[in-house]
Amino acid sequence: MAFLIDLIRHGEPQGGKRYRGQLDDPLSELGWQQMRSATMDNPPWQQIVSSTLSRCADFAKELEVKHAIPLQLDTQFTEIGFGDWEGKTASELEQQDKAAFYAFYEDPIRNTPANAEPLLDFQRRIQQAWQTLLEQHADKHILLVAHSGVIRMILTQVLAMPLEAMFRIQVPYASVSRIVIYNEGPRLYPQLQFHAGKL
Repeated sequence: MAFLIDLIRHGEPQGGKRYRGQLDDPLSELGWQQMRSATMDNPPWQQIVSSTLSRCADFAKELEVKHAIPLQLDTQFTEIGFGDWEGKTASELEQQDKAAFYAFYEDPIRNTPANAEPLLDFQRRIQQAWQTLLEQHADKHILLVAHSGVIRMILTQVLAMPLEAMFRIQVPYASVSRIVIYNEGPRLYPQLQFHAGKL
């Protein structure tokens, strides 16, 4: 027995590329186009789960209505909070404090931005949400509409990667990753089928 979970990142939000974190910017017109072109006319999903932030939830609601697929909004799948970095671009942060900016990527556990959600707290939140999703929707083909940080954290867990390496995974706008969950023994066995691709 196996079931599938497709992870899709939201499209481009209004305001372009920046450290958005938990800011609730909606999708841009391009972002809507990216999401619609990334999903099929006859989608295979039996359940949609989405972050409550509008750049994910608005598109998930459109899928729910258009294709009559049940939708569950879950605050646990919101993006990591970037604290004082939120709303700023990488170039702005680099100009502001180059050492602090690169220290975060060298060791994100010990170099949390000011007022940001600690990475270990984010890990616990996503692991708990992921486990709940697996328990509630076993044997369904699920679509999870989420954020780059959430998808990185899930892939880090699935691939048993060091937490410090999660930001080495690139997650483009509206890209899809598929995880197969094998459910034949006493434990669930997840396997990454493809990453940052198309359906």
